[in-house]
Amino acid sequence: MKTFSANLLKTVCIVLAGSVLSVSTVMGQTYPNKPITMIAGFPPGGSADLLARIVSQKLSVALNQSIVVENRTGAGGTIAASAVAKANPDGYTLFLGSAATQSIAPAVYKNLSYQSPQAFQPITMVAQIPVALVVNSEVKANTVQELLALAKSQKDPLTFASSGTGAIPHLAGELFQQSTGIKLTHIPYKGAPLAMTDLISGRVDMMFDNLPTVLPNIRGGKLRALAIAGSKQTRALPNVPTLAELGIRGAEVTSWFGVLAPNGLPQPIAKRLNDEMVKILSTNEVKDQLFEIGAEPFVLPTDEFVKFLDGDIKRWAKLVKDAGIKVD
Repeated sequence: MKTFSANLLKTVCIVLAGSVLSVSTVMGQTYPNKPITMIAGFPPGGSADLLARIVSQKLSVALNQSIVVENRTGAGGTIAASAVAKANPDGYTLFLGSAATQSIAPAVYKNLSYQSPQAFQPITMVAQIPVALVVNSEVKANTVQELLALAKSQKDPLTFASSGTGAIPHLAGELFQQSTGIKLTHIPYKGAPLAMTDLISGRVDMMFDNLPTVLPNIRGGKLRALAIAGSKQTRALPNVPTLAELGIRGAEVTSWFGVLAPNGLPQPIAKRLNDEMVKILSTNEVKDQLFEIGAEPFVLPTDEFVKFLDGDIKRWAKLVKDAGIKVD
């Protein structure tokens, strides 16, 4: 009798496991059967928006389903991240996440409404983004050395804009101050496009920002790029030095963007999305599109993206703690 019961239980378990596997397989094969929303945490025209539209356009073709890019702005992208974290993990809500929302926010916000990485399922890295130090045409400085001399000679501090308190442009400015000993006044905006308007008009003096956002205005002569805040020069601005090359250490900053979904996304759907996006991002056409806007292609499969994210969260936690940066 005991043997019969054990065999029956074993049979039931095998049947249930097969049913789950069958459902998962079917789920992966039928997905997607309705439009998908790709949420970007910053306004139209910024790096997140540009990348979200490049990825969504190609992914829409690959999946044979429409993908709508939705811009939910505010609080350094954390409003969008919070919405995604609470969304149904069915593959129909995706997020163009960033270092700001996934790695930095947990270190700078005291009462963040989501946990990173626990609240998300990473799909794939999309690109690394060089961060450029730019000034408007009225600032009498053509090099970082001249900018530092100008800052030290002025009675009132130079002003630097950012796309929001706690975002990479803000933290880059804070680290630059600490590394050089100068004093700057931070002027936060609700998104990079608004900051860019005041920077170009001369209402603020300088800004650290993602290269795709500032590159058109650099090429148009409205802004001057003095340095790249990352550890290496960028293909888009090959003659612009890095801060490290100029002897300024401790201010190295590079942004990144990747596609994530709410935690609990079924594995077949996660794999389908990863497989399609890796193929898309590996094409010369998309690589050229990324290079053209100032992004650096950086494709990672899901497991490597998970490891990268874990290390980046720890890195920013240390940087923020050492710099004493907090956001209320």
